[in-house]
Amino acid sequence: MPAMRRNAMWKGFAAAAVITAAVQAATAAVPLPALGANPAEVSVSGLSAGGFMAVQLHVAYSATFKRGAGVVAGGPYYCAEGSVLNATGRCMTHSTSIPVSTLVSTTNSWAASGAIDPVSNLTNSKVYLFSGTSDNTVKQPVMDDLKTYYQSFVPAANTVYKNNLGAGHAMVTDDYGGACSTTAAPYINNCGFDLAGEILTQLYGPLNPRNNGTLGGTFTEFNQSEFVTGHGVAATGWLYVPQACTTTSCRVHLVLHGCKQNYTDVSDQYVKKTGYNRWADTNNIILIYPQTSTAATNSCWDWWGYDSANYAKKSGPQMAAMKAMIDRVTGSAGGGGLPAPTGVGTSGATSSSMVIGWAGVSGASGYNVYRGGSKVNASPVAGTSYTDTGLAASTTYSWTVAALNASNVEGAMSAAATGATTAGSGGGGGTCYTASNYTHTIAGRAYALWGLTYANGSGQSMGLWNIYAMTTLKQTGTNYYVIGTC
Repeated sequence: MPAMRRNAMWKGFAAAAVITAAVQAATAAVPLPALGANPAEVSVSGLSAGGFMAVQLHVAYSATFKRGAGVVAGGPYYCAEGSVLNATGRCMTHSTSIPVSTLVSTTNSWAASGAIDPVSNLTNSKVYLFSGTSDNTVKQPVMDDLKTYYQSFVPAANTVYKNNLGAGHAMVTDDYGGACSTTAAPYINNCGFDLAGEILTQLYGPLNPRNNGTLGGTFTEFNQSEFVTGHGVAATGWLYVPQACTTTSCRVHLVLHGCKQNYTDVSDQYVKKTGYNRWADTNNIILIYPQTSTAATNSCWDWWGYDSANYAKKSGPQMAAMKAMIDRVTGSAGGGGLPAPTGVGTSGATSSSMVIGWAGVSGASGYNVYRGGSKVNASPVAGTSYTDTGLAASTTYSWTVAALNASNVEGAMSAAATGATTAGSGGGGGTCYTASNYTHTIAGRAYALWGLTYANGSGQSMGLWNIYAMTTLKQTGTNYYVIGTC
């Protein structure tokens, strides 16, 4: 057999193997279970991009992440203010000063408008901050500014800041990883310091000794697609449930990896080698490990706006998805006494509305409807359909539904249904602009990020940022553009 043909055949076999493995992985993933966990005992932590995202979730969803946040090599809330230049400059190298007072004002303003939860929720939460002295990726002055930012909302007595260990840019353990001062994949360093244990102790108080032996709980690969599709999020994430949590209402901690640390990048090292599981096992803590996809910029979580202009608000796609994951785990068929509605679907799309329908649940007094993890109905829905309005044209949304018992307590959350609004009418329905992606950015109709172009407002991907890629953008609102025609 000629060498060229033989090589092509082997490449074909390899490609088929990759596809088969991907299909098997998708098939193996199960729905994230409703475990009836304690909603008053929820917290979050993360490294680097995960640290910035942990701050975003803690601040924006402060009514959910009541226990607080652990932040390793992160920075102040909304530090980048939607700019990749700010993200890679002042928010990482501290090349210019971070306007902390402005970020505090933005936080208060967004809380007043309802874009994020009331800041008063932060008063009773706890914060653990960590910055290595050898970290030249997110330098210590950035973390110093995060501490200053939190002082506007969290009492000083509720904050611990560890900044005297010679660690590089990494999650720190006391027995696994590279040399302490290094910054290299998988970005897990052995510094003789149990950072996961210190974070969890700060957030939850004194803990039982960790399990250094065989874990008694279960790892599960769960389906993330029911919470969000695309937006830089992988099809599956990971869950660790201690054995006791199958019969007891447990705490919940969300663990966020950094850039280049998702399952595809480093396999299960962040999920299984960072030290969280052995503390969770003996202290009734359920761990959720959401995962980005390799389609995300450098596998990072969105903390500067590469996916959505609303990335730091409750309406940010990644933010809403993780809030919905928490809602699922803290819910149960026994919590409100009712199972998840089935048959959820969308119909009747217009440029600004969508009808969501579902099969009725026996014993339900009403229903709540969630768009991207945020409830959209002001009062319980009596029937089995709801018309969601105020949507953007040519935009894909995701909805879930929960049934309410006689006390208006929610049961389990449904699987998600997605649907796209129409492009709207022609003529007076908006003004269209056909130009190169480069010209669109110069005219302020789009923005460029890492060589790709995105429409302002809708954030729709337009392809490569250059003078050759041509796109028609339709303006449907103030500084809001969608891909379409007039």
